[in-house]
Amino acid sequence: MTSTKPLLDTVLGRRGDRLPIWIMRQAGRYLPEYRELRARAGSFLDLCYNPELAAEVTLQPLKRFDLDAAILFSDILVIPDALGQKVRFETGEGPRLEPLTVGRIGTLDLEGAHEGLAPIIETVRRVKAGLAPDKTLIGFCGSPWTVATYMIGGQGSSDQAAARTFALTQPAAFARLLDVLVQASIEYLAAQMRAGADVVQLFESWAMNLDEVAFRDWVIEPNRRIVEGLRREIPDAPVIGFPRGAAGNLPAYAKATGVNLLGLDYGTPLSFAEQLPAGLGVQGNLDPLRLLAGGAQMEARAEQIVTAFRNRPHIFNLGHGIVPETPIGNLERLIAKVRSL
Repeated sequence: MTSTKPLLDTVLGRRGDRLPIWIMRQAGRYLPEYRELRARAGSFLDLCYNPELAAEVTLQPLKRFDLDAAILFSDILVIPDALGQKVRFETGEGPRLEPLTVGRIGTLDLEGAHEGLAPIIETVRRVKAGLAPDKTLIGFCGSPWTVATYMIGGQGSSDQAAARTFALTQPAAFARLLDVLVQASIEYLAAQMRAGADVVQLFESWAMNLDEVAFRDWVIEPNRRIVEGLRREIPDAPVIGFPRGAAGNLPAYAKATGVNLLGLDYGTPLSFAEQLPAGLGVQGNLDPLRLLAGGAQMEARAEQIVTAFRNRPHIFNLGHGIVPETPIGNLERLIAKVRSL
C-alpha cells in the first residue's frame, strides 16, 4: 500500500510518479520572512524553544515553494542544552559551549532533558496540525559523534581534533558520553514521532576525518543503536541517515545501521551509489553552491542527479544546507527543473 505522502513513500522504498523534494535548511536566513520573525524572537535558541514561532518558521518554505516535506525547525544542540550543558549562539561565530570534562559527564541529566525538550515536541504537534495531508513531517536529531564534538570542543571545528583526542585518550569516559547521547536521542526522536513526525533524520554532520575503526565505533555503532532503540519504541519507524563526509564508509553505514534511506553529501560521486545495497533509497545531492550560482550549470547538474538515481527510490535535495545568500529565484528555478524531469 502507498500513502498520500510521496516523500514518506520514498523513504519506505516505494518509488512513485512524483520525485519528492525538500531542501536542507529550507527554513532559514535566505527567506526574508524568516529574518523578520527571527528578529522578533530574541536569540536563536529562544526561537527554537518558542513553539508558536518555531512552527511558523517550519511551515514558511511550504508557503513559497512546491516542496514535499516540512522539517522541524530546531537545532542539533538542543540535546546537550537540555542535558545541562548550556549552549549559546554567538552572532557570526556559531554555537559556544563550555567544553565538557570527564568529571562533568556524570552530571548530564537524562531525566531533566524531557522537560527541556518539551517545547520542541509541542512545535511538532503544531506543525502537524497545520500541514497539508500530502506533506511529510521530518523530525531529526544530531547523531552522537557529531553532538559530542561540540560538547567536548565547545564549538565547531574543521578537524574535530579535541573530540578525537578525547575519545582516544579517555575511551571509557567517551563511551559513557555516547551512551547518554544514544539514550537521549532515542527518547527525543520517539517523542517527535508520537507528536506527529512521519520520518526522522539522523544528522551525522562531522562524519569525516575518522579512520574506518573510529567510524565504526563512533558513528556506525551509535547510529545503529539509535535506530534499533527507536524501533523498539516506534515499530518500523522510518529513518533517514545522513553521514556527511562518510565517503567509502557509506556502504558499511547503510548495511549496519538499518536506515531506510541514505543521504548523500555533494562530494559523493553519483556512480558510488552502485556500491550501496540494491533498492536502498538515496537523498541528495546537489552542491549548495551550484544552487547559489544558479543558471544552466545548476539545471544540468540536477538532471544528472535525477538520471543517476532513476533506478532506486530518490528524494531530491542538496548535499548539505542551503547557503543564506542563495537567491530565492534560484530555488524556484531548481524546483521547476526537477519537476520537469
